[in-house]
Amino acid sequence: MGNVLVVAELFESKVRKSTLAAITFGAKAAEGLGGSFSILAMGSGIDDAAGELAKFGAETVYKVDDDSLEGYICENYAPTVATVAKDNDFQIVVAPASNYGKDLMPRVAQALEAGMASDICAFEIEDDEILYKRPMYAGNVIGTMKVTTDIQVVTVRQTEFDAAPPVDSESAIEDASLEDASVEGKELAAFEKIESARPDLTEARVVVSGGRGLKSGENFKMLEELTDLLGGALGATRAAVDAGFVPNDLQVGQTGKIVAPELYIAVGLSGALQHLAGMKGSKVIVAINKDDEAPIFSIADFGVVTDLFDAVPKMIETLKK
Repeated sequence: MGNVLVVAELFESKVRKSTLAAITFGAKAAEGLGGSFSILAMGSGIDDAAGELAKFGAETVYKVDDDSLEGYICENYAPTVATVAKDNDFQIVVAPASNYGKDLMPRVAQALEAGMASDICAFEIEDDEILYKRPMYAGNVIGTMKVTTDIQVVTVRQTEFDAAPPVDSESAIEDASLEDASVEGKELAAFEKIESARPDLTEARVVVSGGRGLKSGENFKMLEELTDLLGGALGATRAAVDAGFVPNDLQVGQTGKIVAPELYIAVGLSGALQHLAGMKGSKVIVAINKDDEAPIFSIADFGVVTDLFDAVPKMIETLKK
């Protein structure tokens, strides 16, 4: 039997969409191993979030609500996650492969003395054992791995697992204790939130990304207008970020954010392997580049070989009509 604990990602006491992908993994893995799944929510003032998480079919929603958890610090969260996992006999502990999960779960694995499978895109079960699949070499190879420790720690790609749908019944909500994990000399001094009317880059249905071909940050305003007309999020390549055209929180790629929107419009970017690794799971890819040999065309569903400074204004004009 394999019971699964899903560690929810909350922000400002609200459930992030990335959590729903982890719930899908948890439900399917538990079913395949003959067990059940539960959810752990941690934060401050999270009654509403716990109530929302109770609608996804979990055996139990464990809630750890404490003022000290208002600002996320990895060392304050990890001991409690590990304790809940051990005390309730969970064999798999999973979180989204977001910045949150990538920061938190290695520390959880260390506390549990557990092996870890990171950035999982799929899994299969053979002889009551779970085999994890993860992208390697910028997504050009899919590796298969097995974790041999008694407890396994996992992070899953949001883009590879559908968001879990709510169910008719509601899970029991149980208060769990916060482990004393005060860290001397370490505290959250401040959190600077970037306000934007656009959807989050990792959750948007439409993403418009620009590359070095935009030539300047000023020219990205043209992409911003196109993005807003489509109700999407703005992205960029590492080259554009390194050139100072846009801030680094817009970077899409292996060292940036992994996205898989319904529509991805790639403008003035060649399609380096590192960038493709972060967006090639998109449902429909449209590429605009004047170089007909640009690698981006190899994965594009629609390609336009033309100067972006001609194409994008025409797109904007047409959408406005």
